[in-house]
Amino acid sequence: MKARRQRQILEIIRQQVIETQEELAEALRAAGFSVTQATVSRDIRELGLVKVPGDDNTFRYAAPGEPPPLKRYERLKRLLRSSVQFMDFSENLIVVKTLPGEAQGVASAIDQAAWPEIIGTVAGDDTILIVVKPKKFVTAVLQRLNQLARG
Repeated sequence: MKARRQRQILEIIRQQVIETQEELAEALRAAGFSVTQATVSRDIRELGLVKVPGDDNTFRYAAPGEPPPLKRYERLKRLLRSSVQFMDFSENLIVVKTLPGEAQGVASAIDQAAWPEIIGTVAGDDTILIVVKPKKFVTAVLQRLNQLARG
C-alpha cells in the first residue's frame, strides 16, 4: 500500500501543481487513498520531495533532480524553435522531423514536459515518433507543439 501510495504521489506532483501537504492529501483522497497529514508528511520526507519555484511567486512540490517546470517548458520551446523542420500526424501518432542529430534532445524535452496526453516518444537521428493517447488529443498536442515552435 505504501509503495502504491508513493507512486501515486509522484504521479500527482508531475501532473498537478501541489503547493501544500493538505493539497497533496486531498489529491490522494480523490485518488482513493485514505491518508492523514502525518502519513503525507512522512511520504514527502521518504521520497525526498523538494519545493521548487512555481508561477506568481509560489512554490510547488517536485521530485528530487526533476527540472523545474518553467525550465522544462523553456528548454522545449528553445529546442522546438531551433531544431524542428516539419511535424505531421496520422491516427494517434505525431512525426517530428528535426535537423540531423537533434531528434533525441527534442524527444527528451517532450518527455520531460510530462504532458498527460503523450505516452512517450521514440527518437532516431532526425525523426521523432510521439505516441498520443487517446487519439482525439493528437491535433491539440500538435497545435501546442506548433505554437511553441513558432514562438
